[in-house]
Amino acid sequence: MNLRTKITATVTLALLAAPCLTASALPLGKKKSQPSFQDGRKLTPAQSALVDRAIAREALVVKTVREKTPIVETYIQNIRPDPVMGQTPDSDLHFLGRVDFGKVINDDQYSTDKSLKKTNFFKHSLGYISGLSTALHLTYHESGFVQMLLVDSKDFNRNMYQFYYLRNDFLGTIPTVVFDVQPTKHNALGRFAGRIWVDRNSGNIVRFNGDFAGSTENQQFFHFDSWRTNVQEGLWMPTSVYIEETDPKSPTHSLKFKAINYIWGYSLKNPPKDADETSLTVENAVDESQQAADVSPLQAEREWIQQAEDNVLDRLFTAGLIDAPSDFDKTLAALANNILAYNNIPTSRPLKVRTLLTEPLESVAIGNTILLSKSLIDTTAIQSADGSQQMGNLNALLAFQVAHIILGHHIDTKYAFSDRLLFPSESAFQRLPMHHTDADNVEAAKKAMELLSVKDLADGEKYFSLYLQQLQARQKSLTALTSPQLGDSLIGPDGNFWLQALVSKGPKLNNTDLKQQAAMPLAAFLRFDPWTDQVIQMHTSYEPLLSARDKMPFEITPVYLKLTYYAPPAPPADVPPPPAADAAPAAAPAATDATAAPAAAPAPADATQPATAPATGTSTPPPQ
Repeated sequence: MNLRTKITATVTLALLAAPCLTASALPLGKKKSQPSFQDGRKLTPAQSALVDRAIAREALVVKTVREKTPIVETYIQNIRPDPVMGQTPDSDLHFLGRVDFGKVINDDQYSTDKSLKKTNFFKHSLGYISGLSTALHLTYHESGFVQMLLVDSKDFNRNMYQFYYLRNDFLGTIPTVVFDVQPTKHNALGRFAGRIWVDRNSGNIVRFNGDFAGSTENQQFFHFDSWRTNVQEGLWMPTSVYIEETDPKSPTHSLKFKAINYIWGYSLKNPPKDADETSLTVENAVDESQQAADVSPLQAEREWIQQAEDNVLDRLFTAGLIDAPSDFDKTLAALANNILAYNNIPTSRPLKVRTLLTEPLESVAIGNTILLSKSLIDTTAIQSADGSQQMGNLNALLAFQVAHIILGHHIDTKYAFSDRLLFPSESAFQRLPMHHTDADNVEAAKKAMELLSVKDLADGEKYFSLYLQQLQARQKSLTALTSPQLGDSLIGPDGNFWLQALVSKGPKLNNTDLKQQAAMPLAAFLRFDPWTDQVIQMHTSYEPLLSARDKMPFEITPVYLKLTYYAPPAPPADVPPPPAADAAPAAAPAATDATAAPAAAPAPADATQPATAPATGTSTPPPQ
């Protein structure tokens, strides 16, 4: 079996679910029944009522999911032992798809007939894998990994499952009641077995953790931990699923693989079949034709480029690939404009920054807007007492794309013609390649080194040097993570970084030095609202490193969300408050993770004033 076959087999297993639960053999003859450990955990009337509410709420979640076509991303790392780091990625795979759940969720999902013994068990799973393994474009594909997003899409009820009270618990600010769940013995194959966390107030399942019971001749199941987000009043939707399995042959209990599923874009509409005949419209446009000055030839050229930029960004947003504008994006934009200010480069159009929501490490400039992938921001967000390391890393990432803008490596202006964008959103990756040529990247790298050499930015070069060294050490095993979907990779065709000249600017990488953190794990800094697609800065406390194993650079880590209740967005600042009532007003509800603005400083009005570094946590590490 070659490497590709081995990897594909691993992915097939990883997306299907968790290790088998074998039923013990029934003893021959009659024996006195032994008391079950569950006998002391029978439900009280109140607990039983909460279970009934959870069953009813889960049916609503299934109905809602059936009507959605969100973006689903799966990233997998196969793991091998490492003498210094404990474990390290050995290879990786990445899959991206827009999934029509109305087709995926089927009524015969848990059929118990003889067809279960065939290789088409969970028949939609292989379609997702095979379709995306050949071309990583945003397309519709059916997928059986829906088992990890829903407890049971058809038969989650008292007849099919047994429930046992475990304890009360808090997940973030959500009070939950925890139940162990087991399928009934006569119908266990392929059904969920594990633990659920039920919101005590609404009855919604906010987290479930376990596997799917049973096995077939050709399939086995793996453990997963599935989390949800309160995206609307009373509605909790699947957000993240963490999957891992330990290598049974490893004496040190090293993992065999770990994977992450992300789901977002629930509010994306399913494009009709005639979507490619639909024209783009501009909403809320303001007529300023009587007030505007005449346009010079150079201004006309720049307006034409701006029109192409706006068309492409609107298309990427409607496809669910970039985030909704946020305060965090404004902070990144301030850093980008500072690079121009520190280098005394004037501009009539301030730079903007948006976040690409997909996993691979990439960046690109589209007109005057820079896109940084979420994982680039996450893995460079290293905590330090003054924020200098994170800022130094971000300055280097931004400078590379700022250089492209200064050098005139602009977007293909064919997209200024509206008919160029008349295609379904699900083919956005295929139809909108935004990457620069190798020659342009070489030229931009030289210009970026000039931009970073000024006094105000030069001190940050050593930090990005460490980041590149850490990535270089894992480059061969992270080919999927370093392969861009839309824009520019950090790595050139010769295997060297475009900003290779920065590698010599910092100290030598030393993984055993606990005072040196070169790169963070994935998902270390940002999360996103799966309904609005807005990125949200997390505020984590500082965790000291106890050994090299705690560093986990570029690695998948378990999901643990700070769950909060949904709160409606705050009204715009220019809207006057309602008249005060005679009675004392009630206290305002606390902002949730899904709506709270990041703690990072907002972009200054004057681009010549330096921005502060994004806040990396509620507490800071000791000085390095």
